[in-house]
Amino acid sequence: MNVNIYYGGRGLIEDPTLYVINKLTEVLNEIRVNVVRYNLYEEKNAIAVLPKTLKEADGVILATTVEWLGIGGYMQQFLDACWLYADKEHISKLYMLPVVMANSYGEREAELYLIKAWEMLGGIACNGLRAYVEDHVDFETNSAYGQIIEKQAELFYKIINQKTKMLPVSNSVIRNNVLRSASIDLTPQESEQLSMYVSDDTYVKKQKEDIEELAQIFKGMLGTQENENHQEFIRNLKENFHPLNDFKAIYAITMTDTDRTMVIEVDGINLNCFYGEKEDADVNARTTYDIINKIINGRMTMQRAFMSGDLTAKGNFKTLRTFDQVFQFNIL
Repeated sequence: MNVNIYYGGRGLIEDPTLYVINKLTEVLNEIRVNVVRYNLYEEKNAIAVLPKTLKEADGVILATTVEWLGIGGYMQQFLDACWLYADKEHISKLYMLPVVMANSYGEREAELYLIKAWEMLGGIACNGLRAYVEDHVDFETNSAYGQIIEKQAELFYKIINQKTKMLPVSNSVIRNNVLRSASIDLTPQESEQLSMYVSDDTYVKKQKEDIEELAQIFKGMLGTQENENHQEFIRNLKENFHPLNDFKAIYAITMTDTDRTMVIEVDGINLNCFYGEKEDADVNARTTYDIINKIINGRMTMQRAFMSGDLTAKGNFKTLRTFDQVFQFNIL
């Protein structure tokens, strides 16, 4: 028989959880149970691959310490990894003994959390060991406490050995009907392989670099396309320019979603268009790239965009209305 212990504390000498799991290990070894302990604080860079070690176990002990609130980060990471990468079919056959020692309030809640989490994973949870420990020396030297721990180890052995049946719990129903993962269905072998990739810092770093490189490529492609479209705006303005005698005006139109300002300078028969800033414009307008695209392609007039609220402007409103006379676009 094999029992794996996953310890989620910080490994401090005064941690009473260490005393409890050492006592459990001692008793289980005496009855010829092979016990393997995984200190999560030592395995923090490889927690994602630890779920594969469950395959070697007939029973599991999840041990953690409540130092201020809850089960602690390492244990939560391990449970998250089990949800993502573990072989759920094998977990359904695994008995779990929760061990929670606290030097703060909340040992009952933490034990219940471990039980609920294991049942959500599909495993079989047993009643565990929990205690509030004010002084770890008094706790460890109390013979009555030691006997309770020893009896719990023997009971856990009997439960695993006899494959004791447990009454059904609602958590399994919730798991099957509510907590269905939206991710791609993977075989246990694929999940295990994925967990190895996730835990490999070099692989993850390389993937991030590749994604960033692709993002820059697509950004460059989009930027090139956007620049071409902006230049097309200027070409359309020049092609559809119908000058009015003695009409002079400067329009500064800012496209808020691209953060670019198109400046249109009209001086009689002369037209100058460019992207930049113009502080002394007669009309300062603000709109979106899409609205400008519609105006310049003849699907909307400047006046209509202003009246509908798609474009805001300040300055000379007579000059704003004249825009549709100076630039008469054909519908594209």
